[in-house]
Amino acid sequence: MDNFVFQNPTKLIFGKGMISSLSKEIPLDKKIMVTFGGGSVKRNGVYDAVKSALANHDYIEFWGIEPNPSIETLRKAIALGKENKVDFLLAVGGGSVIDGTKLISAGLCYDGDAWELVKKGRYMKTVPLATVLTLPATGSEMNSGAVISRSETKEKYAFYSNFPVFSILDPTVTFTLSKRQVACGIADTFVHVMEQYMTTPGQSRVMDRWSEGILKTVVEIAPAIRNGSNDYDLMSDFMLSATMGLNGFLALGVTQDWCTHMIGHELTALHGLTHGATLAIVFPGTLKVLREQKKGKILQYGERIWNIVEGSVQERIDRTIEKTEEFFASLGLSTRLHQEGIGEETIAEIERRFNERGVAFGEAANVTGSVARKILESVI
Repeated sequence: MDNFVFQNPTKLIFGKGMISSLSKEIPLDKKIMVTFGGGSVKRNGVYDAVKSALANHDYIEFWGIEPNPSIETLRKAIALGKENKVDFLLAVGGGSVIDGTKLISAGLCYDGDAWELVKKGRYMKTVPLATVLTLPATGSEMNSGAVISRSETKEKYAFYSNFPVFSILDPTVTFTLSKRQVACGIADTFVHVMEQYMTTPGQSRVMDRWSEGILKTVVEIAPAIRNGSNDYDLMSDFMLSATMGLNGFLALGVTQDWCTHMIGHELTALHGLTHGATLAIVFPGTLKVLREQKKGKILQYGERIWNIVEGSVQERIDRTIEKTEEFFASLGLSTRLHQEGIGEETIAEIERRFNERGVAFGEAANVTGSVARKILESVI
């Protein structure tokens, strides 16, 4: 294992009815802004639970943080927060609401335009932030990262600030999620783990087994929850898998990839495709193009997750990639660009963007614009 320093300060508050703990977790002397996405929290009871818990607190509300949160919307939230001297933020929603609120927390402490912070990539002076998670997927409730879009230029970048102070995870709030939301959440969770696992074999038995445990769990529960479920234990496993998949635990001392995510972000920026849906398309292509580089780990993954142990090395790799693609397809997600009406023009633009920025992703830092093109062409 490589040297590492690890710290995750987020307090997890997990279980049925735990939204009520907001009343004691947030100090009464704080001026709170509660951030929301659309109106689903009013239909599933979360909004009423939050209001009840904050009955004795001073707070305002900001609505309308969209999927793939845009700087255009977040600027409005920052202005409202500054006007009302907000000194605590509560994000109520899925990863997009939480991501957007992370930028708000930094923007409230910054005198310039918040897009400058996004381009910087990191800003550590922030207003404290907590979350009530309603959609398991991104792990944003227990990490310091966010991804912010700019609609006018069709750009999307990662941004890092401080961790949430605490996050409340009540699995019952997932019972009303749509089939599409669950499917994309499963795909997002799966590929988050893969970006930390599918690199070089032999780095850490502990990290490998932690990752494989989450992958096995997601594969096992997916058939039962892909159309939605009211099973508390199943949705607890789903929710906790998503959180544990990207809170730093799986990355301790090992190399990471993230090229699938970077390519996926561009698909979202250019076409508005849901993040998890982009990963289901791109990740099998990453395995196809980088199969020799990742050979040892693909074979290990195929054996331990899909029980693929027979045949030649190349046959086992082929079958493992096929099983991965079949898994995403079983969720009802597209696994080819043409299924989403995406073709050569988009591939060329993503290659151009990678080359213009001089980026090279992956554990070997070799996924340049030309390699990104090959990955996308393999799943066209």
